Amino acid sequence: MKLKDKTALVTGGGRGIGAAIAVAFAQQGADVIVAARSVEQLEETVKEIEAAGRKGLAIPADLYRREGIATFVESISAKIPGIDILVNNAGIGSGTNAKSVVDFDDDFWDISIALNLTAPYLLTKAFLPAMIKAGWGRIINIASILGKIGFPTGAAYSASKHGLIGLTRTAALETATTGVTVNAICPGPIRTAMLASRLQATADLSGQSLADIEKSMNPMQRLLEPDEVAELAVYLASDSARSVTGQAYNISGGAIMH
Repeated sequence: MKLKDKTALVTGGGRGIGAAIAVAFAQQGADVIVAARSVEQLEETVKEIEAAGRKGLAIPADLYRREGIATFVESISAKIPGIDILVNNAGIGSGTNAKSVVDFDDDFWDISIALNLTAPYLLTKAFLPAMIKAGWGRIINIASILGKIGFPTGAAYSASKHGLIGLTRTAALETATTGVTVNAICPGPIRTAMLASRLQATADLSGQSLADIEKSMNPMQRLLEPDEVAELAVYLASDSARSVTGQAYNISGGAIMH
């Protein structure tokens, strides 16, 4: 029970990577708050948390707007004494609006930066002071391997994930002596609804089949599963990783080897 009696908040916890992390945390002894826009999906995650013998709480949240984030933080503070582990996972991909920089949709840029970068910044700012005061805390930002390289027709996504890694490293430096660690996980091709949208956009643009695209995405020639990301998140949230901070770990099937 690596996370016994800890309280975790996982945004984007209704499906995919976020849901897998939330359930894995519960299996390791944590109570978990999950947040997303879809109440139905959140409730399914809560059922799995409770099946693991821990408390689960679903809080619908609009993390696109600053006022929505403020309301969300207030609602948590009214229900929970403190957050030990924050996982900034909620975000938007590039598959729904894949365009080159010169043709990029400005509104989609703003939405992407708001969800993928500004929301993690504001949530970190909200919950970090209590972690510092307690002398223990974990912040895990779900970035991407595309936060380390460029990506044609995905400017906003790549830029936001580059920024999220920069935020991670800065917060890690500022909290290095406090008992709080701040790290990022950089997934590659993970089997999620977000990636499915991106793969379809790539297939439409290139004329390749989805099966061929999947095989070409990493040396392992397969999509990774959300559970594989969750295992890394459990480690980073545990005391075993107490000396690990400011890192951005690739989990990509070898897609990036440098």
